[in-house]
Amino acid sequence: MAIAQSRQVASMITERTGRPVEIVGVTTLGDVSRAPLTQIGGTGVFVSALREALLAGEVDLAVHSLKDLPTGPAAGIVLAAVPPRDDPRDALAARDGAKLADLPAGARIGTGSPRRAAQLLALRGDLRCVPVRGNAGTRLGKVGEGDLDGVVLAYAGLARIGSLNAVTQVFEPDEMLPAPGQGALAVECRDGEPELAALLGAVTDQVSLAAVTAERSLLEALEAGCSAPIGAYAAVPAGQHDQLRLQAAVMSTDGRRVLRAHGTAAAADARLLGRDLAAELLRAGASDLISVPQAPTSSGNDVQ
Repeated sequence: MAIAQSRQVASMITERTGRPVEIVGVTTLGDVSRAPLTQIGGTGVFVSALREALLAGEVDLAVHSLKDLPTGPAAGIVLAAVPPRDDPRDALAARDGAKLADLPAGARIGTGSPRRAAQLLALRGDLRCVPVRGNAGTRLGKVGEGDLDGVVLAYAGLARIGSLNAVTQVFEPDEMLPAPGQGALAVECRDGEPELAALLGAVTDQVSLAAVTAERSLLEALEAGCSAPIGAYAAVPAGQHDQLRLQAAVMSTDGRRVLRAHGTAAAADARLLGRDLAAELLRAGASDLISVPQAPTSSGNDVQ
């Protein structure tokens, strides 16, 4: 997945600037560990090794899945580009072409994400959400081998590795809010290299940048990481090119409580929009849902 994403960005840089880009592979803790993300650090486990290589001068730029990027600043590093965002939705890959409603009672669904588990359980409280790690191919293999009835993965990731044929259902944001930044890529470079930053800026999509800025501002204001049970999605409403609508939810990982907020603001105020919605959610009690560990088991569907 990481190589596919890097090649996607490299091709875009070359196409728009004429500069060739060499791909350098870097292995991260998130790639090699099979422990749940919540146990090995969650936010940053896919990022730290890339940033170390960047600061050491081993690479000139680093490509990340933006949803894995910590919201706080990194010393000596700048976010130089956000390319056009791919489809941010989540997708189900289930046996025998099944949709979520078709799965048998007690079906085993693989996901390493508390956010996905919570929303799956809110949709169907009888499901069994099973922690699963490994790359997308490994997870899909568990479905094919019968270990799981299905897995939920990012649609964009499956598209990048050519595995859309495995998708049996795509969840709309009203059913399952994506993770903040899902579907988007982030390109970082060292601070103090304005020429390189300007070069990389050629691949930035301003609409995508505004959307992920709102989502990540919300996540930062909630003081939560990428493994917290939080969904957020910002997009431009139809016919309102200078506006941005943000939907957000904080949930208990058993799916029993969901706090929602939404709002619209000028795209230029994306950061403020995220902060305002975070404040609304915090007033409604979001901090209790973020800070209290809860096992993603079966649930009822009472939604607040």
